[in-house]
Amino acid sequence: MKQFYVYMLSSGRNGTLYIGVTSDLKKRIFEHKNKVVSGFSSNYNVDKLVWYEIHEDAEAALTREKRLKKWMRSWKKELIEESNPYWNDLYETL
Repeated sequence: MKQFYVYMLSSGRNGTLYIGVTSDLKKRIFEHKNKVVSGFSSNYNVDKLVWYEIHEDAEAALTREKRLKKWMRSWKKELIEESNPYWNDLYETL
């Protein structure tokens, strides 16, 4: 069964945040880290995976991504710190 991931990247604690969705989290974060695709995350050096969640349905993942993008920054920080209080890069744990 295919899984979908909603994820947040950061340039560092209290830095710039990026929210995305993918069906291959490890590959997508590798692309962010190596600036494979030019865009927001490569322009602002946003490449540390600080939060993610798994969905079994693409539509649910896309809906969640859109909702999170509308959240206030303080809510996003709280969400990250619930599971990753030190803002560690979770890429190596994948």
